[in-house]
Amino acid sequence: MLPLDIRVRVARKLGDEAGNACLAKAEDKDPAFSQKAYDFITAHIREHGPVSGESATLAAVLAGIAPADHRAFGPVYARALREGAIRVVGDVPRVRGHGSAGGKVYAAGEGAT
Repeated sequence: MLPLDIRVRVARKLGDEAGNACLAKAEDKDPAFSQKAYDFITAHIREHGPVSGESATLAAVLAGIAPADHRAFGPVYARALREGAIRVVGDVPRVRGHGSAGGKVYAAGEGAT
């Protein structure tokens, strides 16, 4: 069996690949998906934060920014974190993960406008 750190890196890589594939599919359907999702998520967190990523994602879907697979939002959050528009301020049990660990709570970042 592989050491835990290697398994975690492999799992993260597979998750990134899945998110990017879902994002590509969403952009095939709507080329503006990434920017619409980014603008909505960052504004929602700025206006309503701190909030869980799940609640921000579901708010985007209710607002009509609804990819076929919600994993398409993963790269959007990654970009917002990299650019400093949002930041992680806590953890929360995942609603869609049946209460499992791993949910993130986001607030506006230093780069938020």
